[in-house]
Amino acid sequence: MESIFAPIKSAWRVVDIRKKLIATFLLLLVYRFGVYVPIPGMDRSVLAGMVSQQGGLFGFMNIIGGGAFENASIFAMSITPYINASIIIQLLTVAIPALERMQKEGEEGRKKLAQWVRYGAVILGFLQATFMYIGFGNAISRPGILSYLTITFSLTAGTAFIMWLGEQINEYGIGNGISLIIFVNIISRGPIAFNTLYNIIKAYATDGRLAVGALIVLAIVLVFVAVVVFVIYVTQAERRIPVQYAKRVVGRKMYGGQSTHIPIKVNLAGVLPVIFASSILAFIPTIIGLVAPNTTSKFLISLRDFSGNPLYMLVMGLLVIFFTFFYTMMAFNPIEVANNVRKNGGFIPGIRPGKPTSDYITKVLNRITWFGAFFLAIITVLPSVLELFTGVRMGFGGTSLLIMVGVALETAKQIESQLMMRHYKGFLE
Repeated sequence: MESIFAPIKSAWRVVDIRKKLIATFLLLLVYRFGVYVPIPGMDRSVLAGMVSQQGGLFGFMNIIGGGAFENASIFAMSITPYINASIIIQLLTVAIPALERMQKEGEEGRKKLAQWVRYGAVILGFLQATFMYIGFGNAISRPGILSYLTITFSLTAGTAFIMWLGEQINEYGIGNGISLIIFVNIISRGPIAFNTLYNIIKAYATDGRLAVGALIVLAIVLVFVAVVVFVIYVTQAERRIPVQYAKRVVGRKMYGGQSTHIPIKVNLAGVLPVIFASSILAFIPTIIGLVAPNTTSKFLISLRDFSGNPLYMLVMGLLVIFFTFFYTMMAFNPIEVANNVRKNGGFIPGIRPGKPTSDYITKVLNRITWFGAFFLAIITVLPSVLELFTGVRMGFGGTSLLIMVGVALETAKQIESQLMMRHYKGFLE
């Protein structure tokens, strides 16, 4: 037990790391207080009903926002406009050569792109707040132009403030600020999950089948732990392609001759394919719920209640696989990697430089991307499958698990690197 807490004690003894940890905690605490600051003129009970009855995008935003949506808080939109703006700028960087050159300019270019992301987040936040105002309906106490300006400006300002908090964590704290905010929001839903498990045991105990309820809860917990371990394993897994550099003499010095590798992560796309797929499938039911909540059309009802059935799981899995390949192709360019290896005098043993090298890297990338795509699809669909068979609604979905594990590992690695610089034992040894 002492060895488990040794890295934590080491981190706390270092003054710089301790200050960063305290700053991170206080900034996250400020955010959690903001989750309970209400928007003027909004009925909290109506928004809570939207989350419980319609789910969809509202349910996803409520999880990412740590309950801010159902609380009718100024943070109800959470950080979703910032995420959307980041994704748009990232896609445009791949499509527009000028932006790609700007990204490669170094720190100044990245600062310009980051500034554009902030502006885009504010614009998208105001547009999203406008659509939410239109869809709120009975949740607005006194509809009108003053109410519209108050609600939309409050939601937009809330998103801008969250961005500012994230940047303060990046500068004065430890870890990625935006990721940590999402991480804390998901963790804050933990008591609801524990309450669900308690209600299962309580329901079976009432019927005199306490042992059965305990076994069901134990099975759910074991599946959850197994999935977390599996996610950690795949998230850290990578395929290393060996690269050999030839020796060359420059003046009186000899360069090269060493061996290295090209690391390709198995889950190169991260959680983005799941977010894309979830947003697309949640968009249509949410719109139907807002525009025609009392519809009698069988077609619209089938689309609105699409979530949870086997066809939904199949479509979700296929979309996740598609977006995994789509994002991987944008994030990793085998031709560019092969050219960089050749320019530096390197080669893959047994593979000729140039096109054969890029073809080989593409072949390896496709193979591990298939595994990563099926991994994401399984993790995404598994909670729905368990809910279908057990009738128990899981507190954490696949997206939540991937985000939690990814952020925890990233933060642990940053703390470990800080400790290793000071010759302390790291977290991940």
